[in-house]
Amino acid sequence: MVGIGETYFPAFVLALGMGEIASGLIASIPLLAGAVLQLVSPTAIRWLGSNRRWVVVCVALQAASFIPLIIAAVAGGTPLVGVFAAVSLYWAAGLAAGPAWNTWMETVVPMYVRAPFFAMRTRFGQAGTLVGFLAGGAALQYGKQSGHVLGAFAAIFTVAAISRCLSARFLFRQTEAASVYGGQRSVGLLELCRRMKAGSSERMLLYFLTVQVAVQISGPYFSPFMLGQMHISYLDYVGLLAASFVAKIVMLPACGRFAAEFGARKLLWVGGIGIMPVAGLWLYAHDFWQLVAIQFIAGAVWAAYELAMLLMFFETTNREERTSILTLFNLGNSTALVIGALIGSVVLKLLGQSHEAYLALFGLSSFARAASLLVLKMTPATCGPTEAFDEPRLQPATMPAAVTATVAAPSK
Repeated sequence: MVGIGETYFPAFVLALGMGEIASGLIASIPLLAGAVLQLVSPTAIRWLGSNRRWVVVCVALQAASFIPLIIAAVAGGTPLVGVFAAVSLYWAAGLAAGPAWNTWMETVVPMYVRAPFFAMRTRFGQAGTLVGFLAGGAALQYGKQSGHVLGAFAAIFTVAAISRCLSARFLFRQTEAASVYGGQRSVGLLELCRRMKAGSSERMLLYFLTVQVAVQISGPYFSPFMLGQMHISYLDYVGLLAASFVAKIVMLPACGRFAAEFGARKLLWVGGIGIMPVAGLWLYAHDFWQLVAIQFIAGAVWAAYELAMLLMFFETTNREERTSILTLFNLGNSTALVIGALIGSVVLKLLGQSHEAYLALFGLSSFARAASLLVLKMTPATCGPTEAFDEPRLQPATMPAAVTATVAAPSK
């Protein structure tokens, strides 16, 4: 679903003739709207009495969110607000499922295998997304050549919806321990802010938010830059995305071994420093193969950051509080995404959406990522590599949907 559906939202907006800025904002504004809507999650879970039931409902709604997009593609157009509403429902359902899924899945995966398991799981996930990229890119290239590009979008969004329906089926068949729901505590926004100010481990979440702002200054405008400014084909566009995912697939086993030996925090430093210059490297790209090389480098360093981020969630949230904390984090993360995207849109508007303006975005994003390392330096050390896998209080969490979508973006 992510590879063949979500990834092509910006390209779909461009195909509908809605402009480059709208194409960039489709990756951020609906995300914030969805983050606000997903605040109902703790209440809904209490009403249903089950994390599993809520996850399945949300996943089904996420599949249904593709229906208006398919209709728009078949009809040949729709108001911009209609596209934003459908994508907002997509994000609301995905974000609402994330915290409950985190709390539920930690009882499914035994603690002693979590680090290698999630590294391998992420690797398979990247491979699945890559297959979606390739299939979607091939379909869009064929649609462009035959003069039926919107028909191609209708086809790939249909496949995305069916894929998510299958996901709902698999989730429905998974067991849920009775104790997963019981004993959960709610943490309010003021309490979470108080803990961060006091220097608790939750301060790590603040670093993740600053990185998201920095990334989103340039992130949403990768597709408009490549398709609108560089005028590359859909096939070459998918090739760039594939280079990043291949790098992640290759690097993830090594990242997992590094985290097991030296700890997730050191891996986060490696990733945080590594992602710092990659956006600025676009300043020196002049042909397709240079773009491919940059994407491969970016994929390698993002593999380290993404896995470290996933593992650090193990150490920064307790199981009983995770659903409420990650629900708030989803809102904060989405707000950070919008802030970064709006900064990027202002820069583009002031500089005239020229080639040079896009390059300025990439350079600005690299400087912002460097500044975010100061926040990481101020976060308290949590635990060492041995404690991270043996201490009972350190429970795992995968990245919330908002984070997953962001780190999957090819523009980093």
